[in-house]
Amino acid sequence: MSGHSKWSQIKRQKGVTDSRRGQLFTKLGREVTMAARQGGADPESNFRLRLAVQRARDSNMPNETIERALKRGAGGSDAAELHEITYEGYGPGGTAIMVDVLTDNRNRSAAELRAAFTRAGGNLGEAGCVAWLFDNRGVISVNVDGVDAEAIELAAIDAGAEDVRSEDGAVEIVTAPNELEAVRRALTEQKIAIASAETSMVPKTVVELDTKEGAQAFRLLERLEELDDVQRVYSNADFPDEVLAEMQG
Repeated sequence: MSGHSKWSQIKRQKGVTDSRRGQLFTKLGREVTMAARQGGADPESNFRLRLAVQRARDSNMPNETIERALKRGAGGSDAAELHEITYEGYGPGGTAIMVDVLTDNRNRSAAELRAAFTRAGGNLGEAGCVAWLFDNRGVISVNVDGVDAEAIELAAIDAGAEDVRSEDGAVEIVTAPNELEAVRRALTEQKIAIASAETSMVPKTVVELDTKEGAQAFRLLERLEELDDVQRVYSNADFPDEVLAEMQG
């Protein structure tokens, strides 16, 4: 399991504080709105929307809030003002970072991202500078919680998963993007509780960091995630165990 995946797992374990929940719901709502705008408001025929709605439900977003986001997307009002942009850059230790942004103000987003990278000793790069280091994949996370991890792995492989990794009480299942929904549904039908299921940019190789670089990179990823316009952050950082233990505490 890559360092970035461990970082994502720690985020889920920490949960979302009440002060951050409103920000999270805003981001999830934007994703639902944009997905509905681009592919229609019917989740059955819009794969991206199905994923967005599922992510919102997994985060305990109220149904009425999800419905409002759907209507905004179908109406095209708020969604028409949003722009999807992926920024690429380098973090501490030469790590590659990709940032998905959904914004109504490109200049504001670029300035905030540039400031975050600069403070961490990194820098924004040109489009395409690190994208080649990642593959677009479906990623499903399952918390073992007393369930037989090997049984989960076998079920995932039978359902069509490309790769399965088990570590630290969690199973990470990697699929082709177009197989994500089928694998998720197959596991759900077998009563396997899914912690998260989403398309993600998975690094082809990782960069091992020392303690100092690892702490700097971890803080940068958290800072980027906290920006209002940022939807998702991807990295090929591999963090030392001591850094992960400190951040998890």
